[in-house]
Amino acid sequence: MASESTNIHASKSEPALGATSGSLSEPFPGDSAYGSEMERGSTEYSGPPLSRTDSFSSSSKHEDDEDDESFVPPEQLTIFDMIENLALPQRIEKFQRSLEKQRTRLERQRQRLKTQGITAKDKVVEEWRRRIPTADEQLDKYKKRMRVSVDRLGERWNDSKAVTAREKFFFIAGVLNVFVSGYLIGAHPEWFHTWYSVQLLYFMPIRYYTYHKKGYHYFLADLCYFTNLLLMLSIWVFPQSKRLFIASYCLAFGNNAVAIAMWRNSLVFHSMDKVVSLFIHIMPCATLHCIVHLLPPAEQAEKFPAIYAIRNSDPNSPQHYQLPSMVVWATVPYAVWQLSYHFLITVRRREQIAAGRPTSFTWLRKSYAPTLLGKAVLSLPESMQEFAFMLIQYSYAVLTMVPCPLWFWYRWASAGFLTVVFIWSIYNGATYYIDVFGKRFQKELDALKRDVGKWQASPELDHGALKTPGEEKTSPQQGTGDEQTSPQKLSLGAAAGINVPQNDKSESIDAIPLLDEVRATGGADKEQSNGELRERK
Repeated sequence: MASESTNIHASKSEPALGATSGSLSEPFPGDSAYGSEMERGSTEYSGPPLSRTDSFSSSSKHEDDEDDESFVPPEQLTIFDMIENLALPQRIEKFQRSLEKQRTRLERQRQRLKTQGITAKDKVVEEWRRRIPTADEQLDKYKKRMRVSVDRLGERWNDSKAVTAREKFFFIAGVLNVFVSGYLIGAHPEWFHTWYSVQLLYFMPIRYYTYHKKGYHYFLADLCYFTNLLLMLSIWVFPQSKRLFIASYCLAFGNNAVAIAMWRNSLVFHSMDKVVSLFIHIMPCATLHCIVHLLPPAEQAEKFPAIYAIRNSDPNSPQHYQLPSMVVWATVPYAVWQLSYHFLITVRRREQIAAGRPTSFTWLRKSYAPTLLGKAVLSLPESMQEFAFMLIQYSYAVLTMVPCPLWFWYRWASAGFLTVVFIWSIYNGATYYIDVFGKRFQKELDALKRDVGKWQASPELDHGALKTPGEEKTSPQQGTGDEQTSPQKLSLGAAAGINVPQNDKSESIDAIPLLDEVRATGGADKEQSNGELRERK
């Protein structure tokens, strides 16, 4: 009975273990379940599997995944549970190794973060030191800026530095050119066309070189240069061609002369560029005035038969050119120039122009953009703007030709027109000298005042450590009152590197000595760069 009850107890406990721990396909020999099955004569077991190994393994996996461990009462433990628990130290060791790896990983991460923090801190400190200079560095910066401002003022207005030897030569040559031209017009008009031709042959290579160097060489294809070419051909190659002369005359007294006002040509003697620009616009008109109105008839008939034939022709003759015929014959070479310019410059050099090469069209489009006409052109599609510009330019040329018969047939009308355009160029030159130079000097002076005010108002400077160069620091025991240098102030001359009398403690702009004194004391030694005053309009 005891054995039977033990078997019954074992058979009852096995399904519980099987339900908890796992399963086997068939019972072990010696088990009560195996004996019962044999007694019943059955070879099939339909209950839950009773494998201890699989049961414990399945339970371990379940414990790892869900961290839920089932509790088995002590009275239900068997020998197989005790055998399986022998693998617990291995699992603990494996868990310890995992903890060690995790600790090592965390330590590396901590060291990496610490290194990055130190590096970032060093960068921030270095950046802070770089952006916030010391008092001495800030003083040197302000001293340098003030020296540059004083030097710039000296370069603009000190005669011994601002005007170079070459500009002096240009100035003398420009004044002499006006004097000689006026003398030839009054005393020897028969030589004036030679004087004009020699100057043109001298100026054009210089203009080509300078414009090509600056990237302005597309301006050399403008109508004013084409007009000078036509006039040279009419004077020296085809003096008997009436139509060529009429075309040259209308373009010179029309588009070329009025361009002095449109392109703001100015009589600035020290600038070679401005003198040449004025020359190519006004000298053809002066040359034609001498040939048409001042040349004796005999010499006119000998050297310029076309002009003599036109002026002495019958009023009803076709050779007696009036406005319609003048406009027609002037339009033919103008059309040749306009088409050539469009295809050779605008079309073939489109990429260079788009890259920044200036032309007369781009210059006019930029200069006259705020005007009503400029806004009308810019409002058109980009493909139509060039055609509109060509049409406007032709209309402008024809409009300027309207008074040409008056200039051609009447001497005093021609002289009055030349006087007006020449005075216009003088006015542009006076505007350049007075307004441009005056405003530039005022800007330099204002910039100097701003630098001084900014330095005085700067809270970052340790003004107590700033002294005039060459001046020793004065202790409170060495002097009192006015004899002691104020530690909170620095004179403008000291900031600019200029020696100023010690009894002058004024902080106003009047404390700056004269430019000649600055040069004498060595406060500004920078050399003047050549060509600084030149500014092309």
